[in-house]
Amino acid sequence: MQKQLAEIDVTAREVMPLMQRMLETLDRFVELDVPFQLEERRKRVASLHEMMGRADVSISEKYRRLIEAYQIETEYGRTLEAYQAELGEGESAKTVRFLRMGRVALMYQTMDGKETGYWDAAQKKWIVDDSYRSAVKHGFDVADKVGAPDLLTAPVPAPVATPARAEDRS
Repeated sequence: MQKQLAEIDVTAREVMPLMQRMLETLDRFVELDVPFQLEERRKRVASLHEMMGRADVSISEKYRRLIEAYQIETEYGRTLEAYQAELGEGESAKTVRFLRMGRVALMYQTMDGKETGYWDAAQKKWIVDDSYRSAVKHGFDVADKVGAPDLLTAPVPAPVATPARAEDRS
């Protein structure tokens, strides 16, 4: 019994650093990812940071909540979502409707439908491109379940060649 209790202590000491690294990775991932639902996602990560420092929360509960956050982030990659939020900051902010296609594309359209654009991950900025106007409207219909699931058009960057790694050549 004493040996098992000692092993639990050792496991607890080893698991906490692992969970801290997992949380730091999740934090970096949210900041580097496509900028959708950022407030909600940052709040989730901040809550986890706060919880990790609390002694009154069991290690198993900390681990459960951390895994749950990972599962939520994973699910974002498989779902289609439409939501309304602000684009921009300060005086230039405007209310738009966003269309998130997994992590493949994040597009927007102003409420009056006059401006359409998308997030360019390579340039890390919003690009106005009204050629996607009808595709985004169709995507909203599919996301809102008023249109049948269908093939959607989205701006997807072309793959770029990367230098071959030494281990790939052997």
